[in-house]
Amino acid sequence: MIDDVAKEHLHGDLRELREVLLQKIEGLGEYEIRRPLTRTGTNLLGLVKHLALWESRYFGEVFDRPFPEPLPRWDDLGQRGADLWVTEHETREEIVGRYRRAWAHSDATIAALSLDSPGHVPWWPRPGVTLFAVLVHMLTETARHAGHADILREQLDGSIEAATGERDEAFWEARRDRIERAAVKAARTERGHDA
Repeated sequence: MIDDVAKEHLHGDLRELREVLLQKIEGLGEYEIRRPLTRTGTNLLGLVKHLALWESRYFGEVFDRPFPEPLPRWDDLGQRGADLWVTEHETREEIVGRYRRAWAHSDATIAALSLDSPGHVPWWPRPGVTLFAVLVHMLTETARHAGHADILREQLDGSIEAATGERDEAFWEARRDRIERAAVKAARTERGHDA
C-alpha cells in the first residue's frame, strides 16, 4: 500500500515538473528558445530535448521496454551533448512532441511496474537499479532542469513563477537593490573595510 502511495506521489511530481518545463518556452520565438544563454550553451528548447531523450531511455531500455523511436546510443562519444541543443532543422513541435511521447511511454512503464522492479543502467557505476531509484533520479533531473529553465526564462524576458504573487516591477527592483547592497557590504567586510 505504501509503495502505491509513494509511486503515485513521485509520479505526480514528475508529471507536474514536465508541464512546468514546457511552460517556460510558451510565448517565446524560435531564437529565444534556442539561443545559448550560458557560456556552455544552455538553452530552453535544448533542456526539453535533453529530458525527452533521457526520460525515454531511463524508463525504456533500462527496464527492457524500449522507446519505439530511434535513440542515439548512450555510449556514442560523438553524440555526447548533442541532446542539449536543437539544430536549425529540428522544430519546436518535433521536440515537444517527442517529449510528450516520452512521457506517455514513461507513464506506461511506471504504471506497469512496481517500485522494486529491477532495471539495468549500464552507464552507472552500480548498474543494478529499481524503478524507485530511476523514478527518483528522473524526478531530480527534471526538477534541476526546470530550475535552469526558470532562470533562463527570467533572463530572457523577466518572466517569473506565478507562485511569487502579484508583485510589480518596483517591488522586484527594490528587492534586487537590497540584495545587492547586502552583497557589497559583505564583500567590504571580507576585505577588511568598514561598511
